[in-house]
Amino acid sequence: MTIVPSSLDNDSCDTAIRASFLHFKFDPDKSSNAHEYLDDGLLILKQGRVKMLVDAAGWIDHLPDGTDFYDYSGRLVMPGFIDTHTHYPQTEMIASYGLQLLDWLEQYTYPTEAKFIEREYADKVAEFFCDEMLRNGTTTSAVFATVHSVSVDAIFEAAQSRDLCLIAGKVMMDRNAPANLCDDTQESYRQSSELIKRWHLKGRSHYAVTPRFAPCCSPQQLELCGQLLDENPDLYLQSHVAENLDEVRWVSELFPQSRSYLDVYDSFGLLGPRSIYAHCIHLDEWDRERMAASGAAIAFCPTSNLFLGSGSFSLDATRRHGIRVGIATDVGAGTSFSMLQTLNEAYKLCQMRRQSLTSLKAFYLVTLGAAESLYLDHSIGNFDIGKEADFVVIDLQATVLMQKRMESASSLEERLFALMMLGDDRCIQATHVMGRRRYSRDS
Repeated sequence: MTIVPSSLDNDSCDTAIRASFLHFKFDPDKSSNAHEYLDDGLLILKQGRVKMLVDAAGWIDHLPDGTDFYDYSGRLVMPGFIDTHTHYPQTEMIASYGLQLLDWLEQYTYPTEAKFIEREYADKVAEFFCDEMLRNGTTTSAVFATVHSVSVDAIFEAAQSRDLCLIAGKVMMDRNAPANLCDDTQESYRQSSELIKRWHLKGRSHYAVTPRFAPCCSPQQLELCGQLLDENPDLYLQSHVAENLDEVRWVSELFPQSRSYLDVYDSFGLLGPRSIYAHCIHLDEWDRERMAASGAAIAFCPTSNLFLGSGSFSLDATRRHGIRVGIATDVGAGTSFSMLQTLNEAYKLCQMRRQSLTSLKAFYLVTLGAAESLYLDHSIGNFDIGKEADFVVIDLQATVLMQKRMESASSLEERLFALMMLGDDRCIQATHVMGRRRYSRDS
């Protein structure tokens, strides 16, 4: 448990939260003492950052006058969920009927994204998207916008108004897409440069160079993506790789000089720390070794992989090679904003491959593990002293069925497993961002 000072005063405390608390210190695969659980805990904050996490007994009666106090007794508090890959422009097309990736893009995604040329439309969707993040307990996301600069401004502004931590960027694609969504290559670079200056590291905003995926990017555009990273070494890079077998074959035709789909990105200097690649289903051992060595991260998107019939991701391969990995909703091919529902699907995919996903590992992957994959674990992901106080308040008895199941749950791990299998947005009682309550189920 965190070592704490002998007294509290207004200089060390302005907010306190009473609840049960769970957070992770390490990867459960690597340590038997990976998590800390307090059945009746008190989280002490100052200016939106963690000062201490202690047992409530002995401290609750010593809070300074004027402390902003939230009593969530009987509820479970965890660090805010982190979604490592999603598409806010696809919000209104979520649950669009079937097809596989390439046809689905043509029939649904591109026509929807074309609407984001209008700032008013982009604002409307961005506001809804950020509200859905909060309603589902998600406080950090890595988000694709569209090719339109106004779509980037809209999502960053919506996130900043709620103090959310956001990684986002303008989609870059200059071929093999509808003409109204294809960038001029140099203009795409110029617009991206302007957006970087406007948003990167402004508040809790982080910019990601965002080539949609290799088939939609010419070699020249991928070179310019690499140039943007060289010019701004602390940027993120986000894209897709090896999601669908037809897509993989297409890439091999477009880039015959590359040994693999991942190697296309690698050859343009797009594989390294703060690079986030969604899916990574159809990789070979060489690819996985390069992912690990480069420090790049995989966004595991179980719901969308099932929805589009793309294939089955191997979590054990990431363990074997030591690759950074986080869980992702991938809205709108993913059919839920809920990280709980996404963990439900992740468990089932692992079962299909006879691989293990324990409840402790699962919740690590949507909190500290995701923060580590995004190189943000210095500021978010658990309740260590000094970290930004993003957290979600969970009702383990939100439904009649959950109430019934929790009656027979005999351990924390069993309760968590029932939560990830039976839970959804109804379980989210409140979401706090930098200590401040931004969503309440009861209001």
